[in-house]
Amino acid sequence: MERFDKAALNALQPCDFRNESSLASTLKTLLFFTALMITVPIGLYFTTKSYVFEGAFGMSNRDSYFYAAIVAVVAVHVVLALFVYVAWNEGSRQWREGKQD
Repeated sequence: MERFDKAALNALQPCDFRNESSLASTLKTLLFFTALMITVPIGLYFTTKSYVFEGAFGMSNRDSYFYAAIVAVVAVHVVLALFVYVAWNEGSRQWREGKQD
């Protein structure tokens, strides 16, 4: 029978989540931004195409596709930037709280 050293046995131990509420908070944040990443660009695409570019500006169908796609791409980048900002602040807050222990 092989003998294992203590470092190898400690590596096999499951992770100890000291604060499961922070894990739940992180999951809620991730799910919220996932929903935003799906709904906001698609919603803005069809809304701006129909009501703004074709309705208000009177553009052709072909031109409205192009400009609505630009709006959707900008919306994806805005949602992604907001996610990075929130994740950065949440992670730094958890790091500060963990450092005080």
